[in-house]
Amino acid sequence: MAEVLNDDTLIAGTMYREWLERYPLLEEIVALNEVTWLNPAVQPVATVLPELDVGTGDVDAADARLKRFAPYIARAFPETAAAGGVIESPVRRIDTVWLKCDHALPISGSIKARGGIYEVLAYAERLLLEEERATDVTQIDYAALGEPAYREFFSRYSIAVGSTGNLGLSIGIMGAKIGFSVTVHMSADARRWKKDLLRSLGVTVIEYADDYSAAVAEGRRQAEADPHCHFVDDENSVTLFMGYAVAARRLAVQFVDAGVVVDADHPLYAYLPCGVGGGPGGVAFGLKLAFGDSVRCFFAEPTHSPAMLLGLYTGLHDEVCVQDFGIDNRTAADGLAVGRPSGFVGKRMHALIDGVFTVDDDTMFRELALLYRNEGIALEPSALAGIVGPPRITAALGRVRGSAGDAGAPIHLVWSTGGGMVPADQMAEYRETGERLLAGS
Repeated sequence: MAEVLNDDTLIAGTMYREWLERYPLLEEIVALNEVTWLNPAVQPVATVLPELDVGTGDVDAADARLKRFAPYIARAFPETAAAGGVIESPVRRIDTVWLKCDHALPISGSIKARGGIYEVLAYAERLLLEEERATDVTQIDYAALGEPAYREFFSRYSIAVGSTGNLGLSIGIMGAKIGFSVTVHMSADARRWKKDLLRSLGVTVIEYADDYSAAVAEGRRQAEADPHCHFVDDENSVTLFMGYAVAARRLAVQFVDAGVVVDADHPLYAYLPCGVGGGPGGVAFGLKLAFGDSVRCFFAEPTHSPAMLLGLYTGLHDEVCVQDFGIDNRTAADGLAVGRPSGFVGKRMHALIDGVFTVDDDTMFRELALLYRNEGIALEPSALAGIVGPPRITAALGRVRGSAGDAGAPIHLVWSTGGGMVPADQMAEYRETGERLLAGS
């Protein structure tokens, strides 16, 4: 439950009653009710992109780097060999929506397999060049990076990351495979099986009784003391962001192959589960580059962890957290259990994110059970946050007279996150919870 705030409670130097006067939706947010917010600050892509310090060239560079590493990935992870070492997930039609199946991404089974693995590879490449193991990228034998001499070289360096679970998995699995010493600082929300899996791979896991922000802060502090340690900053990493953004141009190809046309008459509505914001922010950035104003991006957050919603709605981004407003940041959607949003993402994407909606844990569990019952697709709770987006956003846009979103025949795309690596007994518990809720509803 949320803490009861009185009118005179000071939050960031302002009394709570003044917050409510300025931002009336806060009353519903603090009451932990499901809400839908449409961003009034959205601007045309052509207006926003020239003002940003990131752009198409950065995504091009990330795409090229992933292609360079593909021979290594194909050898190190045989499950990617058939795809030539490309880490990608299918897009699948389900009833009236499309599902981008990042729960099925190879190697670490979540959207974090994109940015997390990419950042490890980018760090490895940088070390090879800085330590003069190669004069430029054309001198690197990427297919040979799994050989003992390279593993010995990488073992002199370490990587640290703070995580609620899935980013830690992707960094840990990839980092340990290539030879780095990896430490994952995991918040109280992270599932036990994720910690056990990492430890089985030789990754050091440090557990915290506090939430995600505390794990990140301590991980950053410890890494700063070691000049040979690279800290993966989920809140501020441009590298992670670009790793996620590559997904959008691949989706564009998948849509072409499936005969899906995205244009002004057939706009794409993308529903992206959001924790700290790096994954959905990077994907949304890539989608805006790929489809321009023909795509609208909506973030989905748990009612108990509406960090990005608070940051965007108030315009304060990472200067406020859910705990400031008495919200406990406790949710079964562990991958989304973040109290303070990424300022990096919020400040760059505030004019490109079309809206945010929040979802109750019980809603996610019901949708989890229904999806498995109807489609046989097993997802973890976090991955269900976006699935209620189509009716929620359609209704919200319908209430806005003259909304551009009312025109055309939208293509609804729900982006999944994790689930592919969840142990069978844990997944069974998730489904049983959902079925109980469905039976009682």
